[in-house]
Amino acid sequence: MATSGTEPSDGLKVLHAGLFRMGTRSMAKAYRILGFKTFHALDEPSRVDWVGLEKAAEATWPSVPNARPRPPFTRDDWNELWGNEYDAVCDTSAPFTLELFRAYPDAKVVIVQRDFDSWWPSFRSEIIDNLFTPFFEFQIFLAWHLVGFRAGHAMRKLVFGFFKAGSKTEIEAHGRETYDRFFQELRDNVPPERLLEYKMDSGWEPLCKFLGKDVPDVPFPISNDRKEHAENVGGRRRKVQLAVSKTIALGIVSVMAVGASWWFLV
Repeated sequence: MATSGTEPSDGLKVLHAGLFRMGTRSMAKAYRILGFKTFHALDEPSRVDWVGLEKAAEATWPSVPNARPRPPFTRDDWNELWGNEYDAVCDTSAPFTLELFRAYPDAKVVIVQRDFDSWWPSFRSEIIDNLFTPFFEFQIFLAWHLVGFRAGHAMRKLVFGFFKAGSKTEIEAHGRETYDRFFQELRDNVPPERLLEYKMDSGWEPLCKFLGKDVPDVPFPISNDRKEHAENVGGRRRKVQLAVSKTIALGIVSVMAVGASWWFLV
């Protein structure tokens, strides 16, 4: 897990409300520079509590396909997933921002909203089109049945739940409505003094002022743009293909199923 420092957290302080493919990795780096212990699933996906994330998705959206009945998450549940270890959360936490704010009403919420028309093609091609393919479903099957790895199940339930969908077609049909509803509900429910609408080209000043931090003497981090993300995905795909080939040859396919289940994350 990605942390900055080793002291235990006393609860979440920063809820980053930017969806996948909206600069989450840059913002995670920025929060760490400012001294926050920050969760970002891409940093060490093999150490993420995917079972806990899957439970959160089922508790938040009971209608997701194959969901097991669960009561709504409490602050204790969110603490177990993130709050006991981190100060700030990004990426896979974003769809739960409103629920998290209700559990942590003293937290500050940072919205980063990319224009829908530029964001949706990127999200669709690099997240949806990878999560909902026969190849990925096969990898999910291997990862779970051979080594008990739930990343694929968790991500699919998270995406289905967030978009109130039961299929890839429904996700695409609900895309714009979900995007608009997500940001509007935050504006309607988070008090203005606890909400920052941050622009990625704004630099340190507005973020530091909002979070009560001194402006650091380093450039604002910019990473994981479309080219870098494509290179990361391509590299992971090649590693997965090589791993699968070696696994088949050695007869130990379970070892490689883990790595194959998370290459799509942003």
